[in-house]
Amino acid sequence: MKSMATHRVRAILVARQQIVGMCTALINKVRGLAKTFGVIVAPGKGASFDRAVRAGLPEDPTVRNLLESLLATLNTLRDQRRAFDRQLAEFAKENETCRRLTTAPGVGSLTAIAFAAAIEDPARFRRARDVGAYLGLTPKRYQSGEVDIGGRISKCGDRLTRSLLFEAASVILYRTRGDLGLRDWALRIAARSGSWKARVALARKLAVILFRMMRDGSSFERRSSGVGQPA
Repeated sequence: MKSMATHRVRAILVARQQIVGMCTALINKVRGLAKTFGVIVAPGKGASFDRAVRAGLPEDPTVRNLLESLLATLNTLRDQRRAFDRQLAEFAKENETCRRLTTAPGVGSLTAIAFAAAIEDPARFRRARDVGAYLGLTPKRYQSGEVDIGGRISKCGDRLTRSLLFEAASVILYRTRGDLGLRDWALRIAARSGSWKARVALARKLAVILFRMMRDGSSFERRSSGVGQPA
């Protein structure tokens, strides 16, 4: 059983994720409705999206009022998301474990909080490699007699933490610069097996590394790829 403190943090994370999804759905709805009335909204986010919509508003007062109402709702959701972001940033700043986890490349405060909340007590796991299976990052297997077929990842467990680890893996692969053994290791997998498998492997490896950092109280080693056998 996880503590009430962890459940509270998880509730904020889940609520924030829900609002992000609602914002995305509402933006798509505004684009679709505007297109119906001959308005193509230019690419953009945040205030630039709002300006692009208002710049192309048709003369029809009903349509104008409709789109303005949707934009007002969108801004209300954005305000609430920012409020959640401030709460989570403050928590990450005050929590020693989260501060240490954010020293890993690609890991921001959201990923650190989600991972720490998902694991909570490292003593629950006998081996570091078990974390990959716990978060649904290991392949499903079909075994019968002499048949042993590996499939896609199981996607069991905490979906939010898994998706944030995938985002962190993408950041490491495509945005991180400088000398980084973890990225070099993932790039070799990408050259051999493709970028998708490289991201899966990197997300799983990153989960193991973050777990070790939680368990041992250690810092991230930039030149270490962590490719050795997990404890």
